[in-house]
Amino acid sequence: MTSRPKPAAGAEQPGGGREKYKLFQRKSYGQNMAMQDFHGNKPEHEGARDVEQGGNGDRYNHNAHKVEKHIEPDGESGRKWLHPIKMFAIMGRSSSKVSMMTNVLWPFTIAAMVLHWGFPEKELWIFITAYIGMIPAANLVGFAGQELARKIPMVIGVVMETTLGSIVEIVLFMVLIKGDKAGENIHIIQAAILGSILANLLLCLGLCFFIGGLFHPEQTFHEAISEVGSNLMLVAGFGLVIPTIYYQSLQGNPEFAGQDFNKGALEISRAAAIILLVAFLVYCFFQIRSHHGLYEDILKADEHRDVDRHRDLVKPKLTFTEAVLAVLVGIMFVSLMAIFLVQNIEFIVTHHGISDSFMGLILIPVVEKAAEHLTAMDEAYDNQMNFALSHVLGASIQTALLNTPLVVIVGWGLGKDMSLKFELFDAVVLILAIMVVGNFLRDEKSDYLEGALSVFVYVLIAVSAFYYPSPPELAGGTEGGGEAAHRLLKFS
Repeated sequence: MTSRPKPAAGAEQPGGGREKYKLFQRKSYGQNMAMQDFHGNKPEHEGARDVEQGGNGDRYNHNAHKVEKHIEPDGESGRKWLHPIKMFAIMGRSSSKVSMMTNVLWPFTIAAMVLHWGFPEKELWIFITAYIGMIPAANLVGFAGQELARKIPMVIGVVMETTLGSIVEIVLFMVLIKGDKAGENIHIIQAAILGSILANLLLCLGLCFFIGGLFHPEQTFHEAISEVGSNLMLVAGFGLVIPTIYYQSLQGNPEFAGQDFNKGALEISRAAAIILLVAFLVYCFFQIRSHHGLYEDILKADEHRDVDRHRDLVKPKLTFTEAVLAVLVGIMFVSLMAIFLVQNIEFIVTHHGISDSFMGLILIPVVEKAAEHLTAMDEAYDNQMNFALSHVLGASIQTALLNTPLVVIVGWGLGKDMSLKFELFDAVVLILAIMVVGNFLRDEKSDYLEGALSVFVYVLIAVSAFYYPSPPELAGGTEGGGEAAHRLLKFS
């Protein structure tokens, strides 16, 4: 004897609620799939939601789960509070196959902690295990952020996901500037700022274009995402390099021989930090408040481009409590791995000849941004290019307009000379990278060729960074280009 399924709450007659829901689900999914070719024009069925209104006013989502107040239907899990076994099972499955495969690297995370506290003399192995162990920890932050973002309005959720990815960077910047004694940590912060932006704009965006282009001949995205993002990055790049241009223009001029322009560059950096921070607040207001409807429509339409969306909707989801807890645990592990990395870079650079430019511009940002990169590449694979661009450009914008001004202002308050006086090589590379990406975004289309070209540009920068010498005042007369990195990356 088989038991009949219970009718959904609020059903009008016994046994009829489930049949009614199935009919609704088929109709809603057909309407939503009509949105997948969206490119600037609103489709006929835009805004169709996989949600049913019960007879008593309750809402039920695609899985017939009652939708709680203040929770979006796509994020409703059907459960409350904390269920450890289900929570770990959902986190283990992650958001995609590639994301799930990173979970096999968790033993490296544990090994890094054991080595750090039990065998501190094993610097090389601590660095290796922490570097690899950063990947699953960053993936956990990304997945938990996605789960949490599902439960709140879409535009705010995307901004929150990007901000979560920036928390580790902010923590690292604050620890480095707080522990700075004589300016030795300032240079690694500057390298990390540029390295983070370059990794997002060239490597991550290039991989998104390449992976998406392999499975979709030509992908499109909305101008509101690409134009606003690229224009903001150009303005941000201009603000970041102004102190460098000021210093380089005057310091080598014979007419001003003997004068020190470091103080002027520092004051300009602090003014630029305030202006960039205001620009970030205006951008947030534009995206979340004044033009919220535009971004909401674009992202909703992009969400329905994914042909596997119906499978994604029925996957078990974390509760709000579980998602918040997972985010906190992920941030804790990522922060620990990042601290272990920078504490042991002295040994790696001194004994293994890795240049400080290569370490700061390439190695650290690549692994630090692993979560955002995996998320964006998975979205590009699913043909959700507006989501992918929102994450990639959003992360770069936050680094340039939020994280950088914050560390300059905090350094100002602590009496540290945290300026934006970069090496001329770094400043030129940054502006050229922004121009390259802006040109690729101009036609609102992408393919695997543009992706490959972006990655090639990043590889060229990586090769140049590997051979770029350290500043003479930091190298201290040592041989090679990377002997000063141990001073740049060491915590006090």
